[in-house]
Amino acid sequence: MTARRLLPLLFLAALSAAMLALGVPDALSLDSLRDNREALQRFVAAHGAVAAVSYVAAYAVVVALSLPGATLMTLAGGFLFGVELGGTLAVLSATLGASLLFIVARSAVGGLLSRRAGPFLRRMEAGFRADAFHYLLSLRLMPVFPFWAVNLVAAVLGMPAGGFVVATAVGILPGTFVFAAFGAGLGGVFASGAALRMADIVSPTLLFGLAGLGLLALLPVAVRRWKERRR
Repeated sequence: MTARRLLPLLFLAALSAAMLALGVPDALSLDSLRDNREALQRFVAAHGAVAAVSYVAAYAVVVALSLPGATLMTLAGGFLFGVELGGTLAVLSATLGASLLFIVARSAVGGLLSRRAGPFLRRMEAGFRADAFHYLLSLRLMPVFPFWAVNLVAAVLGMPAGGFVVATAVGILPGTFVFAAFGAGLGGVFASGAALRMADIVSPTLLFGLAGLGLLALLPVAVRRWKERRR
């Protein structure tokens, strides 16, 4: 592994260290959004385009560095920009961040990780080998595995970049717009002073609904395997 191939990985590591030093993970909370909502809303109202670009950049960095807080960023997008624009910006941001991590992992350490793959990777390998696009689409729809882990596994197993980007963008659409809709309604909750936890938003009903969509995405893979066995 050459030093040149490690540069992107070192860059992400430096960014991650900087974010941790600045306390960014601690700031990605509902309490922080509530306490700073007026200043954020004023900034969006006065500098709409700059605010949107800043939001996309910040969200992409959170995802690329695998920092906890992607759900909060989606809620913030709905709260600040509304459901339609906020959801669209969140999908763009998460896809950009995931793609950056995917590219870095594949170029810098993909081969090494593949050679040293453990049982976790092997369990997912069969699905990616059979139909990478629909398998990744299902994993995006079903929040079974951590978002960052799916990014790395797809890179290690050599999934084409184009399919990765499209499956990621399409797969996160339903959940992203649901959370953006929740975010758009946070203003009334904050104004009432009612307590709100992330667990109140990420409900079992929502997770089961997304899991059902993920199973539908796996249907083409199941049909293909059934036809192969018939032959």
